[in-house]
Amino acid sequence: MSGNRAEHADGAPAEHLSGDQGAGTDMSVAQNLIRSARFRAEREADWRRLEAIVTKAERRGLKALGFDEAQAMATLYRQAMASLSMAREISLDRALLAYLEALCARAYLAVYAPQERLGGMIGRLLVVGIPGAARRLFPLILISYAIMALGGLAGWMLFQNDPTWYDTLMPAGMAGGRGLESSREELLAVIYSGQEAQSGQLAAFASVLFSHNARIAILIFSLGVLACVPGTVLTFLNGLTIGAFVALHADRGLLYDIVAWLSIHGVTELSAVVIACAGGLHLGQAVLFPGEVRRRDALRRNARDAVKLALLAALMLVVAAALEGFGRQLIQDPGARLRTGLAIGALWVVWLGLSGRGRAGRGLT
Repeated sequence: MSGNRAEHADGAPAEHLSGDQGAGTDMSVAQNLIRSARFRAEREADWRRLEAIVTKAERRGLKALGFDEAQAMATLYRQAMASLSMAREISLDRALLAYLEALCARAYLAVYAPQERLGGMIGRLLVVGIPGAARRLFPLILISYAIMALGGLAGWMLFQNDPTWYDTLMPAGMAGGRGLESSREELLAVIYSGQEAQSGQLAAFASVLFSHNARIAILIFSLGVLACVPGTVLTFLNGLTIGAFVALHADRGLLYDIVAWLSIHGVTELSAVVIACAGGLHLGQAVLFPGEVRRRDALRRNARDAVKLALLAALMLVVAAALEGFGRQLIQDPGARLRTGLAIGALWVVWLGLSGRGRAGRGLT
């Protein structure tokens, strides 16, 4: 009997505890629902207003918003973010959380994401971004030109001192059949002859030269981050090659002719290599002289202008390829070739020197 009573006594509290747990769970759910309803009622009007403004901005663009709407959108977005943070802390219902997350994501894109079309962004990059970066990094561009010029001068002097340096400095694939054994007539025929075989030989050399310079430009830029040294060396070596090549023709009395031939695409192509070098040097500066910030932050800062120079170098290489493919074959007079190359160089200078100056001053770079 007593055992049954004990069992009953043990069982009764157990049944009573289970009932308390069920009631507690129901009460917790009810409290959450009440809390969610109250939370939503106090703020829903602002959410609906934000949703209406964001929908209008998505459909018609930010320009369609009035001043009051634009100002309200920024304020309401911050309030919605605060509501979302609070809703997560007090564990409101999932449907409300999902609604707030979606609304805040849409509002963020409307407030902070770029609203320009792709064409507008590219246009601003070409009109303001790239020219502004080139002007800001003009000292580095001058230094890069000096490095290549020193390489060219060194290549010239090495050839004049000992012509056998030509075979060392000129890669076999770039020689295009030109060598120490080539006579003046052979070199002149390759530059001006209309014969298919010789024109093809010239085109092959120009193609190899372009491919070489494109690879060099990529390497120079990407290796600039390694304390500037590899990019500087590659730029100097590129100058050595060009200097030896020009010296070979000058030795045969063809200096004017080869300079005119190179000028059509060389002004643009070699400038692309120089600009890639300047971009690499700018990255290297962040490594060597980060200032008061961490090197990672300095690299991120300098990369903005360095990448713009890399894009400029890529654009110039594309233009050089077009000039190489058409201008060199269509223009045979050396004077016309030289004038064409200098005119194209002047166009680059005018664009980079003058484009977007006023807008850059207003902080649109």
